[in-house]
Amino acid sequence: MISATTPPDSDPTGRRRVHSMLKLYYGLNEEGKVVEQAESLDPCDINGPHFDPEVYLNKLRKECSLGELMDHESCTVKQIRSLDSDMQTLVYENYNKFISATDTIRKMKNDFKKMEDEMDCLSANMAAITEFSAHISGTLQDQHAQITKLSGVHTLLRKLQFLFELPARLNKCLELQAYAQAVSAHRRARCVLQQYSHMPSFRGIQDDCHVIMEQLAHQLRQKFRSVDGGSSAKDLSECVELLLQLDEPAEELCDKFLSHAQSRLEADLQGLEAELKDSPVTDTDILEFIDRGCNEFVSNLCLVIASYQELFINRPQEGELASKKIPEMANGKLHVFVDTLAARYFSLVERRIQEEKGVGDNSLLVRALDRFHRRLQAISKLLPGSAVPSQGTEIVVRAARERIKQYLSALQTFYHDSLTDVRQALAAPRGATSKDATPSLTELLTSLSNFILNQLKSVLASVHLFTAKDITFSNKPYFKGEFCSQGVREGLVVSFIKLICQSSRQYCESAGDRGGSTPPALLLLLSRLCLDYETSTISYILTLTDEQFLVQHHTPVTPVTALCAEAREAAQKLLNHYVKVQGLIISQMLRKSVETRDWVNTIEPRNVRAVMKRVVEDTTSIDVQVGLLYEEGVRKAHSSDSSKRTFSVYSSSRQQIRYAPSYTPSAPMDTSLLSNIHKLFSERIDIFSPVEFNKVSVLTGIIKISLKTFLECVRLRTFGRYGLQQIQVDCHYLQMYLWRFVSDENLVHFLLDEIVGSAAHRCLDPSPMEQSVIEVICERG
Repeated sequence: MISATTPPDSDPTGRRRVHSMLKLYYGLNEEGKVVEQAESLDPCDINGPHFDPEVYLNKLRKECSLGELMDHESCTVKQIRSLDSDMQTLVYENYNKFISATDTIRKMKNDFKKMEDEMDCLSANMAAITEFSAHISGTLQDQHAQITKLSGVHTLLRKLQFLFELPARLNKCLELQAYAQAVSAHRRARCVLQQYSHMPSFRGIQDDCHVIMEQLAHQLRQKFRSVDGGSSAKDLSECVELLLQLDEPAEELCDKFLSHAQSRLEADLQGLEAELKDSPVTDTDILEFIDRGCNEFVSNLCLVIASYQELFINRPQEGELASKKIPEMANGKLHVFVDTLAARYFSLVERRIQEEKGVGDNSLLVRALDRFHRRLQAISKLLPGSAVPSQGTEIVVRAARERIKQYLSALQTFYHDSLTDVRQALAAPRGATSKDATPSLTELLTSLSNFILNQLKSVLASVHLFTAKDITFSNKPYFKGEFCSQGVREGLVVSFIKLICQSSRQYCESAGDRGGSTPPALLLLLSRLCLDYETSTISYILTLTDEQFLVQHHTPVTPVTALCAEAREAAQKLLNHYVKVQGLIISQMLRKSVETRDWVNTIEPRNVRAVMKRVVEDTTSIDVQVGLLYEEGVRKAHSSDSSKRTFSVYSSSRQQIRYAPSYTPSAPMDTSLLSNIHKLFSERIDIFSPVEFNKVSVLTGIIKISLKTFLECVRLRTFGRYGLQQIQVDCHYLQMYLWRFVSDENLVHFLLDEIVGSAAHRCLDPSPMEQSVIEVICERG
């Protein structure tokens, strides 16, 4: 049962269901069309027209069980109730609709009756109006021609009255300086006066008007000459417009107009020049300067161009002026005028841009150049074919190129300042506490590399403002191509990387103050820096630049491999020079220790000389220093008795093994012969060969240079008995420690053997010390 408070059509779902049932009942589809259905002849089809209840019930009793019959009964009851409810819903819904339709029809009958009464009244009124209009037309038909004639006479009299009053009107306008009204009135009457000039009365009026207009033209010429640079362009244009209407020579007016306009624009330029001379350069001056130039000079120049074109070039020619065309040279004069003044303005702008030497925030300069370029585009629209916009673009391009040079110079200064800070940190004494301690090479390298990379990123971010999307000149071909590839990538980034490599190579020059005063640790640090650039930093920087500036390599650019090769070459030279310098430092100690001692008259050795301990200490310090920046490297397998090597004057155990296991040279045998034979079969040692980028190779190179110097110094001295024994002790002490640092211990053994052998050759009494005594002295030392 539907509630009385709820209308049946308030539920949209219920309405749709009811409509669907109605369509189904009447045999309609969703579109409202009748659907023809085949009639079912089955008497058991409850929805068919031939349904037989008895047959249907008999079939159910035969086919269904008791439970199924009860279920079917309950389902049928539910369907009956549902259909009953739907029928009630249809009744209520249709009942409400029938009531609404009845009310609507009753209301329409009343409205139509009222509308019919109004239409009858309107029809009667229109008939009366039509009859009255026909009566008036018939009455005035005879007088229409007379009214038309009188109207024409009235118009002619008014014109004649205007002509007769024209001289007085012109005099009045002349007194009130209403020049525009006077010229307009004279132009209206000029054709009539010329047409009827053969009549004495009209000729008199024409002569009077001619005299008055001559006076007016004279006053306008005086006013035009008195216009100064401070007068508005509107006053100047009005004056020229009136003179042109009075048939003044257009070419002369062109020159005068441009002359007066030039005086005003020159005043603007003088103001800019005075500001350029007097005002101190600050961060905001460049933007204020450009704004003032655009708002004053460029705006006034655009007004002059627009007024000039409206007056002389694009002026509509009517009446008598149609035969007096403006010369084509007027356009040429305008171009020369604009180019001359724009050149002066551009020179002031370039002078101001050149004063921007700082490389801090670049945004103000870019904004100023953007406004400068943007305002010049108005000239290209007003004066097509003018070279001013392209010249302004060239100024922006030159400013961008100069900015890149300034940033490159700033990066160079920053790099050298950073190296100076590193040198000071390396030269500073180490404090006792960790707070005062000097930073290690690893920290210095990380700090230097990060400082350089961050500074370069900051510079790229500043330069990237030139290519921002909201900048008008960024869509120019230069800033899309050459600026990104040749300017930023090659002129800034690649040049800075090459600068680092070239500056680093200069430290390898031994001659001069720079090469001689360079700390070895700085050479090692720069070598590692260049090697890091070769392995990863160069690729990262160039990839970052290409992505940030969308660099398209249409023009030849430096490949990454070439820069990496240059960086690796610089790293190799620096590391070779570091080995050479450190080797020479130790060599100097060894050379002085050999040259300043009397080896013939020396006493019997009881200790290892202090210089040998210093050599081992310095080598250990170098090993630690190099190990902070480079990997260990590859060593050959060490023998089990590497620290127990012995050195004999006549022969060594190693020499005996090389010749034969059972060979023992006799005492009288020439030791120089044995040494020469040994050299024939030993591998040649290259003292100054290039080192590899690892700690073992670096230490091997330094020790080779040191021991080779020791050998050459020993060959130049003469030794006594105890001198030879001291050399034995020193070499054994060096052998105990130096073999640990080199890639091949045989290299140390060979050079120490050569030193002891050379001392024996130069000895007057070659009596070697017992090996056990040597070991005791070295262990005690």
